[in-house]
Amino acid sequence: MADTPGDDRTLRGDATPLPDAHHVDIAQATAQFNELQRTLSIRSQRANSESTRSANEKDPEKGGREHDGEVFDLRAYLTSSNEQSQAAGLAHKHVGVTWENLEVEGFGGIGHKIYIRTFGQDVLSFWLTPFNIARRLVETFIPAVRPKMPLSTILHPQSGVLKPGEMCLVLGCPGSGCTTFLKAIANQRSEYAAIHGDVRYAGIDAETMAKHYKGEVVYNEEDDRHIATLTVAQTLDFALSLKAPGPKGRLPGMTRAQFNDEVRNTLLRMLNISHTANTYVGDEFVRGVSGGERKRVSIAEMMATRAHVLCFDNSTRGLDASTALDFVKAMRVMTDILGQTTFATLYQAGEGIYELFDKVIVLNKGRQVYCGPSSQARAYFESLGFKSLPRQSTADYLTGCTDPNERQFAPGRSENDVPTTPEQMEEAFLRSRFAGDMLDDLQKYKLKMEHDKSDQEAFRTAVIADKKKGVSKKSPYTLGFTGQVRSLFIRQFRMRLQDRFQLITSFTLSWALALVIGAAYYNLQLTSQGAFTRGSVVFAGLLTCTLDTFGEMPVQMLGRPILKKQTNYALYRPAAVVIANTLSDIPFSAVRVFVYNLIIYFMSDLARNAGGFFTYHLFIYIAFLTMQGFFRTLGIICTNFDSAFRLATFFIPNMVQYGGYMIPVPQMKRWLFWIYYINPVAYAFGGCLENEFMRVGFTCDGSSVVPRNPPGLNKYPTDIGPNQICTLFGAIPGQQIVQGRNYLNVGYGLNVSDLWRRNFLVLCGFVIVFQLTQVFLIEWFPTFGGGSAVTIFAPEDSDTKKRNAVLRERKEARAARKRKGLSEQVDEDLNGGNTTKFYGKPFTWENINYYVPVPGGTRRLLHDVFGYVKPGTMTALMGASGAGKTTCLDVLAQRKNIGVVSGTLLLDGKPLDLDFARNTAYAEQMDVHEGTATVREAMRFSAYLRQPVEVSKEEKDQYVEEMIEVLELQDLADALVFSLGVEARKRLTIGVELASRPSLLFLDEPTSGLDGQSAWNLVRFLRKLADNGQAILCTIHQPSSLLIQTFDKLLLLERGGETVYFGDVGPDCHILREYFARHGAHCPPNVNPAEFMLDAIGAGLAPRIGDRDWKDHWLDSPEYQDVLVEIEKIKRDTDSKDDGKPKKVTMYATPFWQQLRYVLQRNNAKLWRSPDYVFTRLFVHAFISLWVSLSFLQLGKGTRDLQYRVFGIFWTTILPAIVMSQLEPMWILNRRVFIREASSRIYSPYVFAIGQLLGEIPYSVLCGIVYWVLMVFPMGFGQGSAGVGGEFFQLLLIIFVEFFGVSLGQLIGALSPSMQIAPLFNPPISLVLGTFCGVTIPYPSLAGYWRWLYQLSPFTRTLSAMLSTELHGLVIRCKADELVSFTPPAGQTCQQWAGEFVTAFRGYLQNPNATDTCQYCQYSVGDDFFEPLNIKYSNRWRDAWILFAFSVFNVAATIIASRYLRYAKR
Repeated sequence: MADTPGDDRTLRGDATPLPDAHHVDIAQATAQFNELQRTLSIRSQRANSESTRSANEKDPEKGGREHDGEVFDLRAYLTSSNEQSQAAGLAHKHVGVTWENLEVEGFGGIGHKIYIRTFGQDVLSFWLTPFNIARRLVETFIPAVRPKMPLSTILHPQSGVLKPGEMCLVLGCPGSGCTTFLKAIANQRSEYAAIHGDVRYAGIDAETMAKHYKGEVVYNEEDDRHIATLTVAQTLDFALSLKAPGPKGRLPGMTRAQFNDEVRNTLLRMLNISHTANTYVGDEFVRGVSGGERKRVSIAEMMATRAHVLCFDNSTRGLDASTALDFVKAMRVMTDILGQTTFATLYQAGEGIYELFDKVIVLNKGRQVYCGPSSQARAYFESLGFKSLPRQSTADYLTGCTDPNERQFAPGRSENDVPTTPEQMEEAFLRSRFAGDMLDDLQKYKLKMEHDKSDQEAFRTAVIADKKKGVSKKSPYTLGFTGQVRSLFIRQFRMRLQDRFQLITSFTLSWALALVIGAAYYNLQLTSQGAFTRGSVVFAGLLTCTLDTFGEMPVQMLGRPILKKQTNYALYRPAAVVIANTLSDIPFSAVRVFVYNLIIYFMSDLARNAGGFFTYHLFIYIAFLTMQGFFRTLGIICTNFDSAFRLATFFIPNMVQYGGYMIPVPQMKRWLFWIYYINPVAYAFGGCLENEFMRVGFTCDGSSVVPRNPPGLNKYPTDIGPNQICTLFGAIPGQQIVQGRNYLNVGYGLNVSDLWRRNFLVLCGFVIVFQLTQVFLIEWFPTFGGGSAVTIFAPEDSDTKKRNAVLRERKEARAARKRKGLSEQVDEDLNGGNTTKFYGKPFTWENINYYVPVPGGTRRLLHDVFGYVKPGTMTALMGASGAGKTTCLDVLAQRKNIGVVSGTLLLDGKPLDLDFARNTAYAEQMDVHEGTATVREAMRFSAYLRQPVEVSKEEKDQYVEEMIEVLELQDLADALVFSLGVEARKRLTIGVELASRPSLLFLDEPTSGLDGQSAWNLVRFLRKLADNGQAILCTIHQPSSLLIQTFDKLLLLERGGETVYFGDVGPDCHILREYFARHGAHCPPNVNPAEFMLDAIGAGLAPRIGDRDWKDHWLDSPEYQDVLVEIEKIKRDTDSKDDGKPKKVTMYATPFWQQLRYVLQRNNAKLWRSPDYVFTRLFVHAFISLWVSLSFLQLGKGTRDLQYRVFGIFWTTILPAIVMSQLEPMWILNRRVFIREASSRIYSPYVFAIGQLLGEIPYSVLCGIVYWVLMVFPMGFGQGSAGVGGEFFQLLLIIFVEFFGVSLGQLIGALSPSMQIAPLFNPPISLVLGTFCGVTIPYPSLAGYWRWLYQLSPFTRTLSAMLSTELHGLVIRCKADELVSFTPPAGQTCQQWAGEFVTAFRGYLQNPNATDTCQYCQYSVGDDFFEPLNIKYSNRWRDAWILFAFSVFNVAATIIASRYLRYAKR
């Protein structure tokens, strides 16, 4: 076996002894205890010393360090607690795991490509829905005709055993099945098509384990999912509150609270995150702990479950090497002392980490090619014929052996006599002694488990002892259901209380809306005019409050990943979350809704007595709880927001339409009125109306008296006489007062005696029903989403088909040459083409200082940094966490937009110009791209807009093809970006930047999140670019000794942005090592120099070497002087090359119209490939229009039909709200991409805003046409004087309304900093515009101080134009029950008595010559209805263009906001 020293040994050079093949001996454990004890003691002491540093160096996010002075002795703690547990007779949990012929199948066959769905396909499948339903029914009853789902084998049959107290490392290239293996072992089987084979835990089968001991086998996923607004301590307290053992599982005399405190503090101190205890966990929107600390919170949460079979999936991602090593050492100690069984996959695992594992499993395309002792794995693969590289860690070597591109054969060996395919390697392993030993070990352990049940019985006893009193022995939970609800209630309450932004905005918004509604209906009078508006204010208050709960749907979906993780930990039943959510929300919603109701009730002067108010509040609040439960139910059912939005659209219009306000119950279509009786809004509205109207009576006056005196006439009595009548429902001829209960009974078919006996009881029933539906659905039909990653492709066209064929041919030719041993030629392929030659420019920086504003002044983050990058070289930028690596890169790349930068930056010896950003490339750490573009399209977009306009399109296309080949993305050229894996996305990020042919390439931690092999591949690729003339500056996080050697130069920073070193690295880092040795830091030959130098300057766990600061060493060194000399030389050389001719400098490489063309082209492709977004909008438009039309089908010419025409048109004003709610998140996501692209000056903000608008126009027109068709023809519009032309004018108006919705949604998106804030604007805007447009409050009833809002509302113009067009010249003929009857005085005909009244106030008499009962119709033509409302038919075109002008204003404001508001501070 070749001597290949590791690269993760400690500063002292001592490595942890190799474990025995099968178990860990006492000596080894002792050595590890001592090592970890020393490590943690050093860390604790350093934390103490750091507390004395200056305020400038403290992180404001860190909490107080309560244990600064203590040395945490993990050895003593674990040993003593274990001994105490044994002395107290507590049973142990030793769970060995065996797996035999384990095979996992996933959905999708081999070579089966999944293509992106498009809008056109969604429309087609919608029309084929009846056929598809029929087909599914046939397949259900005749299984033989059911098509078989293609399956692929993810894990091929494999076997193994891991005993208690052992740790196993699972290695493999991306896609080899490591995560699948861990999930199969952890018993998480739901996302796979089938799992075959036998997996047992201490002899217990997987099914029993899942049913009764679910929380004892846990899986820690790679992504960190937490509630952002809980602190670290609260997150752990929650897990412990549900997993702390009962009295029988704790030490005698120890309370539950003491146990929780001790375990929490131990976990925090063991993982060195005690200082974060009171800091929010945070996420991308909430500021909290750092990424590495958040990873440790995930680990601590998993450990808090006290499970004994642990599966860690890349749990060291985001941790530096020192922290990762400490974590794995802690796991080693816990595994040994507590007898845990630990599986882990780790990326870039150094030798120190690798040696802590007992066993290693190597997977290759799902096949087990090694399973055995970790100490013998390297020797086994070398015996097969694979070559080992110097300083290559064992984990990287083992993974590299499975990678066709990276493995190398030993001298004299080749592919012909070394197993290289997964099948060959698996076969070689099965023939080896390791397979025999493993199978022998497996059978012996199985036999032991079958005959010796002591471990199994002890495990069962320990699990039962952990349970709290009253919990079933068969339950997988430690705590009973009520205890779970209690813990969840406390967590949810804290979460809401600490989410101050959400709390403040929801309360403020709710009360602001109440003030708007109360002010709009201020001080309603008890007159006939106040009767209809009282119904309006009750309906507006009810709807605004209940539909506010619509926001519960996305909340349910966003919470799913956390719910999935914690239910897999068996912390609680999913149903407990439902109950706790409702209970924890009540304290907040009760206060909010109470004040909301108080404002509306008393401002609008509803019946002023305590009984009236509290009854009103009770009904509104119960309706709120009902609708909250309803929307949460929809959120649980649906897989994504778009499907939930469609489903909500099915219910919401019907709830509004059939609430009893728009259409009274007696007037509902007989075949649709049943909707009213299953509508919770109807019972709430009915209850509120009955509560109000049973307490009031209305004085009939004004326009409600027939006949009455017109101006200048005094013929009729002022009070209602015997020959007059009040037109209010329930009026009695000759009586001035109309009782509210009579008004309700006649007009709405409501009986006030139903208030408590029907409406209240039914509403309470709805609350209970929706709670039960949530419980039932979340327990038996959980929708967690997620699942295994699948790459999705765009279909090939003729051009891409040809290009893909060329790429495949070239790839096969390279592989063939490599098989023949022409490896050198393969490596030099880059040099063959002219287009892959880069023309870099030297870049220098001198005296760089950077200051940022902080409370109370400024803070310096960089101090006098010097350096340079030359073409053909790679420079690494390294430093401790917090040293300012990314900050320095941002400053050099000119990406900072806050703070003050001083110093000199020169590119090619000249000051940076306007075109610096587009001539250089910056591959950021966050891979932000347009998700629906393909790899090829993303790179072409960059090439088209960033390369000079003089370069032809064909040349740019060819260059992109070569970049695809260089990046080894041939197989993913047509893959959509959002479906790419981490490594492929990272390569694409670099490719998009390289497509611009930059003179300088910046990269921020390009290897972050990659496994060791992928990181090496990426750096090797960067080396090729540098060798071809590219100048590269790159931050890198803890590289292996192999990686650091690929760089030419190193810029090393320490805390405070101080330079420690800038200069050559040298072969085997000898120049770097010599520099440090000269100042007393001698790097041992078996230690990774990259880690050594960080430890030497005090960045790691150990104290700084030497008593002098390393920045002072640097300033006094000859190397520092050499840097200054070299910078001056570069400046002189570039000056001599300057021809002195002025060059035209532009900010963007391409002109405005070309930018707009490509941006619009990309937007169109995005929308076409986003069927959920576009088709949902179309579906919602069609459904609302159709359902409203069915309620108002073929309207006649009566006065009630006239009112229904108004309501039918009023639904048009709902469209902007629908468009806005969908469009705002899309805009903000697109802006994220734009911010990244704008920093490289790809296209202007004006192009972005205009392109977004133009992309939406075709779909807006389509939605408008569909809505118009389903509104105009079913309702029977177009019977007035305007005729067919009027109908098409209505279409124009609907399209203008669509444009207004799109432009307003984009404006709100442009003004909003995040997706959480944008939707908060929608309810107040929609409410204000809808309330003051003249429908719910007619213009004559509108208070004078609100009439400016009437003029300002675009909906005023919409309704004015549409109503006047529809009703102009429409002949009205009242139906029998719509005629107002009164008796003329004796001896007079109806005409004689009421003629002057009819002439003045319009309408007509049905029987002018009658002398007994006169029948009066209020309107004779539609104009009689709308002209008193301040609407004129002659103004319809003016109103239409004013509406369009609103859209123009929104577009202009959006363009300006896009230019100046980016919300991207860095």
